[in-house]
Amino acid sequence: MLIPTKIQIDKTNYEFIKHACKTLHYKSLSEYMREAINTKVAEDRKKLRELERIAAMEMIDKASYDNIFESIEGEDFESR
Repeated sequence: MLIPTKIQIDKTNYEFIKHACKTLHYKSLSEYMREAINTKVAEDRKKLRELERIAAMEMIDKASYDNIFESIEGEDFESR
């Protein structure tokens, strides 16, 4: 479902969009704006995912971990 919104853009950008819509054969200005917004949102989602990934890696790096080999330390493996 599309949500109608009002936006404000620079006059030069508006003139460019009007020209691009005609030249690139978009159905309407709205279609051009929707595609531009979808492209920007996709880029921002990638950036946020990358930031979250980096934060998770840093959190994993700072977390303490249990030594899983502690129970067998000092044992002679060859005598088993």
